[in-house]
Amino acid sequence: MSDTIKFYHNPMSRGRIVHWMLEEVGAKYEVQVLDFSKKEHKSPAYLAINPMGKVPAIVHKNTVITETAAICAYLADAFPKAALAPRLDDPSRGTYYRWLFFGTACFEAAIIDKMMARPAGERQGALSYGTYDDTVNTLEHALKNGNFLCNDKFSAADLYVAAAIGFGMMTKALEPRPVFTSFVGRCTDRPAYRKMEEQGKLFG
Repeated sequence: MSDTIKFYHNPMSRGRIVHWMLEEVGAKYEVQVLDFSKKEHKSPAYLAINPMGKVPAIVHKNTVITETAAICAYLADAFPKAALAPRLDDPSRGTYYRWLFFGTACFEAAIIDKMMARPAGERQGALSYGTYDDTVNTLEHALKNGNFLCNDKFSAADLYVAAAIGFGMMTKALEPRPVFTSFVGRCTDRPAYRKMEEQGKLFG
């Protein structure tokens, strides 16, 4: 069984986060770029991998993993030498899970709603993030405590959250507060990120 990861990607998607993560863990991988203009992500071949027709996805040892945060968590555990997740017996494992899933369930959701100008209205209590302001302020407070989210050590949670913050600021859905810009700068000033950016030029 091959250890090489099959990575289904489009550079205009959250696949950039997974690409960065693959470089961080030092995994062997092969990329299949799906052309959105040709609707290759909705082809029968890809729908057999991910029936949602969403990118990214990976296949590792005959196992399909979808959902970007899940892929990041999986890769962190599958490649422990990269030390991108606290050990199972480390109390900070809880903090790691907290912010990784806050990133996808709360922060990213709030940013997308803001970007799309979707008002919460009466749905506020049922939303995963409650209110946009509470979500953004909560993350800002967490990042004021240190360089990274888990005991001052870069992890997959930082990678995911930094990517979401960067996207939010790029789309003007998030105010570029100093805490956010400095955090993104620390996370992207890494060899793996720079390699991902350089390789990304090959994918269009």
